[in-house]
Amino acid sequence: MGTYPVAPGRLTPGTQITVAVLWEREDKSEVGAVWEMTPGVLDETQGNESFVILSGRSRVDFPDGRVLEFGPGDVGVLAPGDTCRWTTLETMRKVVVFRIT
Repeated sequence: MGTYPVAPGRLTPGTQITVAVLWEREDKSEVGAVWEMTPGVLDETQGNESFVILSGRSRVDFPDGRVLEFGPGDVGVLAPGDTCRWTTLETMRKVVVFRIT
């Protein structure tokens, strides 16, 4: 797994995010990957992804006050334009499909 690029100031210092790309559409419109984050906060995440949590626990907070909690076996979809904050409570690994617009 390689380092997942995150803009400065969006990630709690010391928190690590890694990714392994499993596949990518030829037109680069979708990417399938295994994504892992150690405990910490990732701010200003944009939606447009579907995922299943393999291990760990996370909470996703939205500006409108919605809060979703995810653990092993949970499935989620973040719609295009959804802005949220991921708080990883236990190192979390997910299989994810990102849709690039």
